[in-house]
Amino acid sequence: MTDGPLSRYRAKIACGELSHDPMQELCAEKLQSLYNALAHYEPQTGSGGWRERFGLTRRREEPQPPQGLYIYGEVGRGKSMLMDLFYDTVPVAQKRRVHFHDFMQDVHNRMHRFRKTKSKGETDPILKISQDLAKDAWLLCFDEMQVTDITDAMILGRLFEQLFEHGVVIVTTSNRMPDDLYKDGLQRQNFLPFIEMIKQKLDVLELASPTDYRMRNLTAADVFLFPAGPDAAQKIDQMFATVTEGARVAPDSLTVKGRQIDISAAGAGVARFTFDELCTQPLGPGDYIAIATHFHTVVIDMIPKLPDSRRDWAKRFGTLVDAMYEHKTKLICAIECEPNDIYTDGDYSFEFQRTVSRLTEMRSQEYLDMPHLT
Repeated sequence: MTDGPLSRYRAKIACGELSHDPMQELCAEKLQSLYNALAHYEPQTGSGGWRERFGLTRRREEPQPPQGLYIYGEVGRGKSMLMDLFYDTVPVAQKRRVHFHDFMQDVHNRMHRFRKTKSKGETDPILKISQDLAKDAWLLCFDEMQVTDITDAMILGRLFEQLFEHGVVIVTTSNRMPDDLYKDGLQRQNFLPFIEMIKQKLDVLELASPTDYRMRNLTAADVFLFPAGPDAAQKIDQMFATVTEGARVAPDSLTVKGRQIDISAAGAGVARFTFDELCTQPLGPGDYIAIATHFHTVVIDMIPKLPDSRRDWAKRFGTLVDAMYEHKTKLICAIECEPNDIYTDGDYSFEFQRTVSRLTEMRSQEYLDMPHLT
């Protein structure tokens, strides 16, 4: 074995980037087994599959798809990091790694396009969408599977049934065990067959590590750098690398009421922004709530001392801090000045004192120990 998630994981331990964790190693071994199985598998829907090229269907005696993996556990246990080690090493050309929320947004967009462009006689968007998804990628890696929307809940059963029928292999992470998906949701009884299908098609593994590595990393760091000097950018880079725990980092986006919020870098539930991206643009409470619930940690490169005339910037920053505080989202940032001096004399300065108070609390160990509220 020269490569694969298990060897990559052990290499990170050997170089001191990670500490050995028996539950993480078990998960890496499971992912390695799937890695090995995929070396001998390709579904008929893959663009390189010879049966598809000749218009032939799968024979009953053909090998069945390898069982995928459902990894669940509390935040900070390394689920995303391990899945990314698998995704980055597995030699499958047609693969896709996506946050589950963004995947469902894509599915809804495809359904909308289907209704606008469907041919005569086409009535079922799920059949068309699942076929297209399977042709694009027959290995799907989902980060943070969670179901809170009744529309998603009603779609998922038939969608996944068709994806599995096309031979798609799925690996997913979640904070919830399968039986707790869509818990207390409307018409949940109609969702239960999806849960049973997940437990049948995927190997369910609890990553029951006793250590919250995300919190350990946050606790070990001075999460606010102020007054920020010339080396602040380098320190923020280091803190961002530490809190993302070696996970794959890439540009991301959130869709809020049809509008897209671009994120320059995100990984392992952590998003990185500049102050301009968050507070000088026309974002509102809904946008900040989406960010605060979607990511357990937000990194802001540099918070400047605000001009007295920029009430709008101060108010947006205050609204952002309120959203993060309410959802116990952690903040890592560099600040040009003392927090008390960010905005002192403008006509929003009285209200801004609450923001300063909350910033002070968000640096406390008590706050850092609180679970993220999604």
